[in-house]
This record gives sequence, structure tokens and C-alpha cells, in this order.
Amino acid sequence: MPSSAAIRGAGQALGAPALAMGATFLAFGAAVAEAGLALGWALACTGAVYGMAGQLVLLQVTATGGAALPATIAATAANARFLPMAVAIAPLLGRRRLRWLALPFIAITPWAAGMRAMPALPDARRLPWFLGFALASWCVAMAATAAGHLAAPALPVAFRAALLFANPLYFALLLAADAGRPGVAPALIAGVLAAPLAWGIGGAWGLPAAGLLGGTLAFLLRRHWPGRPR
Repeated sequence: MPSSAAIRGAGQALGAPALAMGATFLAFGAAVAEAGLALGWALACTGAVYGMAGQLVLLQVTATGGAALPATIAATAANARFLPMAVAIAPLLGRRRLRWLALPFIAITPWAAGMRAMPALPDARRLPWFLGFALASWCVAMAATAAGHLAAPALPVAFRAALLFANPLYFALLLAADAGRPGVAPALIAGVLAAPLAWGIGGAWGLPAAGLLGGTLAFLLRRHWPGRPR
């Protein structure tokens, strides 16, 4: 039944994925409070942007008095990675119109979990599973953002900085665990090689530039990878 698939997806989200996401969004909520912005701003940013890179860019621009339009453009550029992710996961979500409900929730954690779990599910259960997982993850992100904003005075700056890396680290561990699957190893290698570009360029354009270079390199490596079916 679709409802049982949604419940199963939500249950799987409320484990290690929730801990990793919760830590990262807890740090974000605290950073918003430190910048002097209201809890409502923090929740609106998490709820609408739902991508940590874009949220941090938006926070930085807003906290320094930047205009709304440049801030929005910068956040959109930082989250541009969601477009190829949506293209990659779309075939798993079926062809029904309801699959568009998944679009607002395509973020790192739901996407990674969906790419691993949905191929083994019957077609009719994939979209409900993803929506259950994604909605639970989004609720965790919202709750953690609020908790971080309220608990900001009790969270040291160094601790908050460490928390921001919890979710990327979890995602990296998922990729490492899947390194033996077809196409994953070239993507990992290309990502490592392209990462310094994101650091060197910085700002809103660092991630998209590194993603474009890394993705192109991964595609080329995959074509010549040993053991690839010809």
C-alpha cells in the first residue's frame, strides 16, 4: 500500500539521517540568531530554500545588509546542484503527475537515501516512500532550526562550526559505502579533484563551478573506467 510505503520512508528518515540533518540545521539556527535575525527568518529560510549552501549564502548576504535580489540570486546559484540531482532521481519517481510533489524536497539527504532505496521498491511504492522520507526530513530540519535559534547562547562558535559538517560527512560516508557500485568510484574521484575549485572561487559560484567541472570529469572517467560494460 502507498501509505505503508510513506510510513516506512518516514521511519527510515528518523534515524541516522535525522541526526545528521538535525546537527547541521541546529548550527544554522544558531548562526541566524548570532547574526541578529529573527526565528521567523530562520524558519522561512530553511523551509523555502532547504539547502545548506544556499541558506548560508543567503544568511551571509542578508546579515551584511545586502539587497534582496542579489541575495536570492546568490542562494539560487549555490543550490544549482539540485537540478542535476532532480534529473537523476526523476526516473525513479514514476510518470504520474504527483511526482512533482517531490520537487521541493530534493535535497542531499532525501536524494541520497532515495537513490539507494527506491530501485529495490516496486514502482507504485517509490514516490510514497520518497515523500514520507522527505517530509520527515523537512520537519526535522525545521525543528532543529528552531532549536538552534533558541539555544544559540549555549552553543559555542567552534561547536556550531563542527555541527555544520555533520550532514556532508554523513553523505560522504554513504558515498564511500557505495564505492563498489557502478559509476560511484569515478564520481568520488572527480569530486575530490574538483573540490579545491570550490574553495578557490568561493562565494555563490564556487560550488556550481566545482560541480560542473567534477561532473564532466566523472562522466569522462566513467566512459573509460575498467570493467565498464561496452
